[in-house]
Amino acid sequence: MSGNVSIHYETFGQAGNPALLLVNGLGSQLINYEPAFCNLFVDQGYQVLVYDNRDVGLSSKTEAPLPDVGAIMAKFRKSEPVEDVVYTLADMAADGMAVLDAVGVQAAHVAGMSMGGMIVQRMALDYPDRVLSMTSIMSTTGRPGVGGATPEATEVLFAVPPPGRDGFIEDAVESHRVIDGSYHSADYWRAHAGKIYDRNFHPAGPAFQIVAIASDGDRTEELATIKVPTLVIHGRLDPLIHLSGGEATAAAIPDAELLVIDEMGHDLPPEIWDEVSSAMMALAAKAAGT
Repeated sequence: MSGNVSIHYETFGQAGNPALLLVNGLGSQLINYEPAFCNLFVDQGYQVLVYDNRDVGLSSKTEAPLPDVGAIMAKFRKSEPVEDVVYTLADMAADGMAVLDAVGVQAAHVAGMSMGGMIVQRMALDYPDRVLSMTSIMSTTGRPGVGGATPEATEVLFAVPPPGRDGFIEDAVESHRVIDGSYHSADYWRAHAGKIYDRNFHPAGPAFQIVAIASDGDRTEELATIKVPTLVIHGRLDPLIHLSGGEATAAAIPDAELLVIDEMGHDLPPEIWDEVSSAMMALAAKAAGT
């Protein structure tokens, strides 16, 4: 539990090993971190923790009227404060800390993709004693003007999936055709989207998460206070969060490393798992002083 919110989590590897907490992006369930990816870390002696953010998967769902996302994003783009939100990125960062509490872990390496990258940035800011290292993947600082999406990717982000399982699956395939990099696989997304739909279909959830993102505002000045070893990973082909978002994140955090992967879009395909996991484990070793 995180306050009155129930957070569903799963673990890979042996308890007591150094812990790696993986945080998901907008509307993403924990199954988006494939077991084979998680086991790359398990094989190197880590315990991997994955969880569903609130409003996704098997975690608690918000019982409140849907927010006016358009009006809130208009405020965000003008750098106006976004107030009276149901929950914030800080609350979502606290959810991750609740997962650590549940498994008896005091401090962990944390990594997050997209919105998850924003959440782990907030973890490093709000819980520096609980974060051993931080990896921000395909994410940004919250500053308007960096990390912007192409018009086609923006349309994908705010599109409402068609009703029914088949419609959801085909929409997922088309959406990832737009945002994925060179390794996009329609067959993979057709199969994976079916698993997502069958596990939990909750199309209202992302609206609350988008508002949480907007309410956090521009973290650039705060990021300059982060002292934990940091790695920023971004795809050169990312149309949803432009490479400038990753570059700005790395520039804002003292001594952060930036890894740009040429064939990567807004995705984490198997073809880049070795490169990504190796970089993350090198960061963890640096944090441990080994």
